[in-house]
Amino acid sequence: MCLVLIAVFLFALSGGGLPARAVEAISVPATADAVDLTYSVEHYDNHGNSIQVSTAPGADGIVRRIEVTSRDGKNTDWIVFALSNPSDEQIDRLLVAPFYRLVGSGIIWPDLGTSRIASLSPSQGIIPERIRSPDADVYQITLDPGAVVTFVAELHTSNVPQLYLWQPEAYKDSVNAYTLYKGIVLGISGLLALFLTIIVVIKGTIMFPATAGLAWTVLGYLCIDFGFWNRVFGLSAGGEQLYRAGGEVLLAASLIVFLYGYLNLNRWHIHYSHVAIAALVLLLCLFGIAIWDPAIAAGIARLSLGVIGLLGFGVILVLAFQGYDRAIMLIPTWFLLLVWIFGAALAANAALANDLVQPAIDGGMVLVVLLIGFTVMQHAFAGAALLQGSIGDVERRALALTGSGDMMWDWDVDRDHIHTAGEVEILLSLKPGTLEGPAREWLDVIHPSDRDRFRATLDAIIDQRRGRIAQVFRLRSEDGHFRWFLLRARPLLGSDGEVVRCVGTLHDVTEQKTFEERLLHDSVIDNLTGLPNRQIFLDRFNTAMARYKVDGVVRPTAVVLDIDGFKQVNTNQSISVGDSILLTMARRLARQIKPQDSLCRLAGDQFGIVLLSEQQPDRIAAFGEALRRAVRAPFTFGEHEIYLTGSIGLAIGDGANTAASEVVHDAEIAMYQAKMLGGDRMEAYRPTLKTVTGDRVVLENDLKNAIANEELRILYQPIIRLSDRSIAGFEALVRWQHPKQGWLGPHDFIPLAEESGLINDLGLYVLERAARQLSYWQQHGPNNQHLFTSVNVSSRQLLRHDLINDVKAVMSRSALTPGTLKLEITESLVMENPEYSARVLERLRAFGAGLSLDDFGTGYSSLSYLQRFPFDTIKVDQSFVRNDHKNHNGGARPVILRSIVTLAHDLGMDVVAEGAETESDALELLQLGCEYAQGFLYGQPMPAEEASRMLSRQAERVQA
Repeated sequence: MCLVLIAVFLFALSGGGLPARAVEAISVPATADAVDLTYSVEHYDNHGNSIQVSTAPGADGIVRRIEVTSRDGKNTDWIVFALSNPSDEQIDRLLVAPFYRLVGSGIIWPDLGTSRIASLSPSQGIIPERIRSPDADVYQITLDPGAVVTFVAELHTSNVPQLYLWQPEAYKDSVNAYTLYKGIVLGISGLLALFLTIIVVIKGTIMFPATAGLAWTVLGYLCIDFGFWNRVFGLSAGGEQLYRAGGEVLLAASLIVFLYGYLNLNRWHIHYSHVAIAALVLLLCLFGIAIWDPAIAAGIARLSLGVIGLLGFGVILVLAFQGYDRAIMLIPTWFLLLVWIFGAALAANAALANDLVQPAIDGGMVLVVLLIGFTVMQHAFAGAALLQGSIGDVERRALALTGSGDMMWDWDVDRDHIHTAGEVEILLSLKPGTLEGPAREWLDVIHPSDRDRFRATLDAIIDQRRGRIAQVFRLRSEDGHFRWFLLRARPLLGSDGEVVRCVGTLHDVTEQKTFEERLLHDSVIDNLTGLPNRQIFLDRFNTAMARYKVDGVVRPTAVVLDIDGFKQVNTNQSISVGDSILLTMARRLARQIKPQDSLCRLAGDQFGIVLLSEQQPDRIAAFGEALRRAVRAPFTFGEHEIYLTGSIGLAIGDGANTAASEVVHDAEIAMYQAKMLGGDRMEAYRPTLKTVTGDRVVLENDLKNAIANEELRILYQPIIRLSDRSIAGFEALVRWQHPKQGWLGPHDFIPLAEESGLINDLGLYVLERAARQLSYWQQHGPNNQHLFTSVNVSSRQLLRHDLINDVKAVMSRSALTPGTLKLEITESLVMENPEYSARVLERLRAFGAGLSLDDFGTGYSSLSYLQRFPFDTIKVDQSFVRNDHKNHNGGARPVILRSIVTLAHDLGMDVVAEGAETESDALELLQLGCEYAQGFLYGQPMPAEEASRMLSRQAERVQA
């Protein structure tokens, strides 16, 4: 016995841990989304630098022993648990230990969160893989069928507040749901803080800055609690402890400032000011304590929050009994604040331990601030506040009306006389006095569709003797055109309670309504040809299919026509020539259909027809041949003729339970088959074609996987500053090394991405990696702060609302110099929808993105629109730069190039010339005043590593 004790004593002196007893295995059900292991693990605190564990009995009943040594050889804490897989299938689970949980964190010396698990060792099987997560320690665990595995976890801290075993998909869904909730709460909190800050500009009293400060403090604390600052500043696990402690200190301090400012305590007694200042000083001293020990500072802040809530409620009640209206209005809101503090305290002490507690506490914090904001707003716009000062109420309203720029509208009900300012008649080019008179005479100038609504609104105001008028209607001008106006008015009652007047304003909203109508029009109508787009095509075909299923009379046929070799027309001729061909093609095809048929533009050079006029197969085939002959007719441009052909696919709706999109897809398969057979032919769909066109589907799936697996390569072509031949930036170009087809250029997969909708994911892929690489260059190069990178934007990206959010997210994740991440957009792209493009570009420019107009001179080149778009760079097409026998511009090339450069400089834009291949090209561009050049003379597209070496060599030359 003595020998055993001596052996144990020597083993302890050597740093080894004492042996641990065997654990009981926890059965992992195959169907449960999550299993709580928090209270099922065995803790071994300060157990030494190693631990010996008796494993849980396996299927054979044998108990084994394992020994695990800590990573750094120091004494540490351990937890041990065992899992069993009773099923006959392999089980994959995620072991999740959150860094921070409010539940159970404590009030005094709280646990502010950190990484919990340093390593995880199994007794058998696959070693768990750590999965990177900003919010928790996550390990992927694999359990073989029938296996019983004992796990030993080395801990960073002695406390593991929560330990769950999740199904991977369930955990992903839970994280996504919580992320959505975080976004909603942060959005509401941010809007509230911004709104209260705007009110500070309007109202200068102290309670408004105090309220805004409280709102911003809550927003900052939520950003800490939701891990937002971790992503911004790249904090390690547990690195947010100082931020969390500081946020809690600021939360307590901002409550004191709000209570002092809102109740205007300095007017009641000087002691209130002394107490408030002393409390603020003590709380601010906690920042120094937080640097030394964040847990102590956070504990004092949490206690202070409860004390402030109780003492503040007492002060509010005292002032309320004295009849102070601000204190009376604050009672219900402050009571809810006390409820929130009490709930947070229960959660911190683990009295409330549900997983929904922490999200509820965060949401409740925003709700309390929202109620405080509403309470403050009641004072901000109370009627009594507006009467203060030397200017009377009527004069204030007159000044407000004059400053707003709106036009006055006054209806004297007793006299039935409407009076408007002369600006309305001038705007409509009407004779003076035309809009002065009875209300019924207004009906003559109001649009017929708006007359009944206008009359009913006026009658309702008079009958009900309350309400407001907020109506949009159209007034006819002298030339017969209509303009939109917004009328806002309210009734004024006489001493008898009847309406005597209606007074308000008229505001011209024609431009806004025109923009809305343009957006609505462009959402369903192709901007170039005026034909319905793909969505309308599918809707009309779906309607025809539904009608055929009911009556069985008119069976629809989907016809898809694609112009063969159209992309070469845009490349060799110009985009304007291509657009002219598309317009002519639309007219030709429209002459071939009958009134019951529908012609639509599905994509760039692809048209679709809902054919209802022909029912017999031979007649349908004859119709397809007529379309083919219409496409074959030559297109004449001056002395040149362009010959094109078309590939046509047919698919007949069979009346079965088949969606319209499937029939149209079948027609597209037939069209692609016609293209594969050489084009200039027509093919009807048959089921065997799906195997023939499978390669396209396979390539599409390969591209989707390549984007998901980050297999695409980003190459960078240098853009040179001509004045000193230094590298000014790069253009990011995407390439794809297909596992079977080898290197693929953009022309091999970009059109497929456009047609399949993958272009949005592909564009974001390129944008994120180009921004990340540019940020690296700017941070690691001595003279790279103004280095820029250009990224091309496709039409689908520009016309997609998420582009603004994508660019904003990329800019926020990358520390870039404003204006150095340039988005290259072609002329034809912005001209597809000029109004919408202008608004999107303005938003992108506001986020700090640079804007480059690509291929200038090959498209519309509309000067009127060029002034509207906020481009900072013009990129001249290579056809105006190359001075060789292949250039068809002849002697006009230098003149055109000089004009483009002069125009760009007059508009305050830089010029980048593409296609510089010789020294003479570069010299000519420099003499013309062109700032930048790009071409094979300065380098082919290269990997980022080679581009970095070029920048390094340039820096060495500068230092030498």
